[in-house]
Amino acid sequence: MRASTLASLLAFTVSACGKPAGPDAYGNVEATEVVVSAQAGGQLTTFAPQEGQTIGAGAVVGAVDSSDLALQRDQAAAQRATNASRVLEVARQVPVIEAQRAAAQAQREAATSQAAALASQLEIARRAQERTQRLFAQQAATAQQLDQAEREVRTLEHQLEAQHDQIEAQARQVAAHTGQIAAVRAQQETAAQQVTVSAAQIGQVDERIRKAQIVNPSAGTVLVTYAREGEVVQPGQPLYKIADLSVVDVRAYITEPQLALVRVGQQARITVDAGNAQQALDGSVSWVAAQAEFTPTPIQTREERADLVYAIKIRVANANGVLKIGMPVDVTFGPAGPAK
Repeated sequence: MRASTLASLLAFTVSACGKPAGPDAYGNVEATEVVVSAQAGGQLTTFAPQEGQTIGAGAVVGAVDSSDLALQRDQAAAQRATNASRVLEVARQVPVIEAQRAAAQAQREAATSQAAALASQLEIARRAQERTQRLFAQQAATAQQLDQAEREVRTLEHQLEAQHDQIEAQARQVAAHTGQIAAVRAQQETAAQQVTVSAAQIGQVDERIRKAQIVNPSAGTVLVTYAREGEVVQPGQPLYKIADLSVVDVRAYITEPQLALVRVGQQARITVDAGNAQQALDGSVSWVAAQAEFTPTPIQTREERADLVYAIKIRVANANGVLKIGMPVDVTFGPAGPAK
């Protein structure tokens, strides 16, 4: 009896000594998930994403009806063309009016020169009149000669006055042409501003048309879709969720004694059940929490729900797609590297 009991104890002891050590930590697979939302409102004319589908970054996967926006763009383009034509039309008026002003200015200058000549002639006629008056007083000139001298003075005075009136009229004409040029240039500037406004409107509509296209922001696998082709969506409404599963993170929790042995960059072995066997993948610690927290309810550590634990993340290549989001895994740490 004693011999059999001793043999049994010995066998149990040998079996216990040969039992492999458990994992250093337990964790779950995570991935960076991106929810793609509609940037424009309207009916989905096309929508290609399907759950499980792999989509590249920048791929156009759908579109919101933008027919109304296309009409708005055509209208804005037509308005811009009209305003641009107006700019050219007004610009052609400026040289014509400037030529008219130059002609009026030349006429004014010619009239001014002619007025100066008449003023000189009037001065000579007045001196002749004074001389004739002295001769007539001395009975050396006839009354007819005196009348002739006076008529010449009066005629020149009338001509000079008329010339001054003409100069003033031509000056007003020059000023009017100057005002017309200023008004035309103001119209040109207004038309140019309208061209700028129309171009801005076209740019705004183009941006809205661009947002009507659904562009996949990052490469990954579609996890879930929230919309279907033909549905009416609103701006900001979620359309589908995508995540890059080629590289995933494992979130695990370690105890304070383990914290001194785990560093960023340290190698780790991830073990997961794959059918009837286990598959191991290599990863490295990418993040260690700086603050402790109470053990989350669904998480267990090596010490079976210690009071305080530290969260870590392990980056794992998942090229073959073995690791799925939320999958539980076992974590075994390799030798600790040098402190960083």
